[in-house]
Amino acid sequence: MKLSEELIWRGFQAETTIENPSDLDNRESKKFYLGADPSADSLTIGNLASLMMCACFVRHGYTPYLLVGGATGQIGDPKDTAERELKPLDEIEHNKACIKKQMEAVILNNGVATSPDSDGAAVSSETEPGVKAPQITMVDNYDWFKDINYLNFLREVGKTFSMTQLLDRKFIQSRIGEGGSGISYAEFSYALIQGYDFWHLYKTYGIDLQLCGADQYGNASTGISLIRRKENARADVWSTPLIIDPVTGRKFGKSEGNAVWLASSDNGSGNFTSVFDFYQFWLNQPDESVEYLLKIYTTYDKETVEKILEDHKEAPENRIAQKALAKGATEVVHGKTAAEAAISLTEILFGGKNVADLNTDELENVSKLLPTISLNQAAESTVQNIYNVTEPEISVVDALVKTELVSSKNEAKKLIKGNAISANGEKVTDENAKIAETSILKRGKNKFALVK
Repeated sequence: MKLSEELIWRGFQAETTIENPSDLDNRESKKFYLGADPSADSLTIGNLASLMMCACFVRHGYTPYLLVGGATGQIGDPKDTAERELKPLDEIEHNKACIKKQMEAVILNNGVATSPDSDGAAVSSETEPGVKAPQITMVDNYDWFKDINYLNFLREVGKTFSMTQLLDRKFIQSRIGEGGSGISYAEFSYALIQGYDFWHLYKTYGIDLQLCGADQYGNASTGISLIRRKENARADVWSTPLIIDPVTGRKFGKSEGNAVWLASSDNGSGNFTSVFDFYQFWLNQPDESVEYLLKIYTTYDKETVEKILEDHKEAPENRIAQKALAKGATEVVHGKTAAEAAISLTEILFGGKNVADLNTDELENVSKLLPTISLNQAAESTVQNIYNVTEPEISVVDALVKTELVSSKNEAKKLIKGNAISANGEKVTDENAKIAETSILKRGKNKFALVK
């Protein structure tokens, strides 16, 4: 399957300046850039869709340049509704470091090119031995904006655009029209800053293609105009549609309050989704959405997706497509080991699998997904079996406290009396009960911990 065919099949096609998608297959310059502003210390699955589109380009031989907006992040990408709150500079620096790692990891894990031609490329931990991962160049627009003279910027960029051209932008019209909240000069100028990015990358690296989400197409197009006027050259933009939550009808993203984060642990802001919850999100998708999500959020090829959907149609009660989606999407972000652990934990919690059946490696991987204590280290007493071998044990109450499923022993006892605690699927009714074997503790419907 050619690049143009795969992009269309996967649904990675929205507004673009490229009239014939097949032109991408034989493009003379095979370099692109994708940008992300550090508005949080984690990207979301909304951002992930654009990264998966980038990985698709990379698999077909394109070279990726990933931009983190240290400069644009200080202004804030304009919303349709209201002004963004300015973030402290130290928070922006922290966010930049976090999302750089996420962007790079997704491309490394999922963008192994069909014909890699660069030497010395970094190899991802998930890349097969002997296979070169793509060569990624990370850039930060603060590096070139920090020394720009304001008057020079107005002469070089500001004089290039008319107010009419900028006022035609949908988000500006919504902000300054009747009932609008107004817009600051800083946010009004955001598109010019992004246009300068494209021009700078064209001059510096020869990049003439920008990839983006559909909501960024207007901003991206300013770079096309700038390159044409300043360099008498052509540049293009290819965008992908925004992914809509099939339940709420809203786009996936932090501004919509329904974010699923790529970070699996807290970087300091609370913006994270555990690997297990990430897996469960995909597992719980409705049948009517699973096909297009499989194409976007996994690297399964066309033949594999069609086989998954065919098998699912024959026995939808087995949720074959949802399981394949959850496995594939979790591998994309967190790797194969984490995905396998999430599958094992799901089978233990909801599929009747016994935690005692896990081998040492499987148990170790599952322990990375849950609050975990070691029975040997945490036990406060021991028992002696008939073979005179001392075995550790710990009270359920203490285990609940140590794994932080509860905040106090009194809370633990109260929950036990209310039949809200179970161990390995069995309700705990005695507040003096002990644990002497590997066990999954459950509080309520969806809080779990491991004692091993």
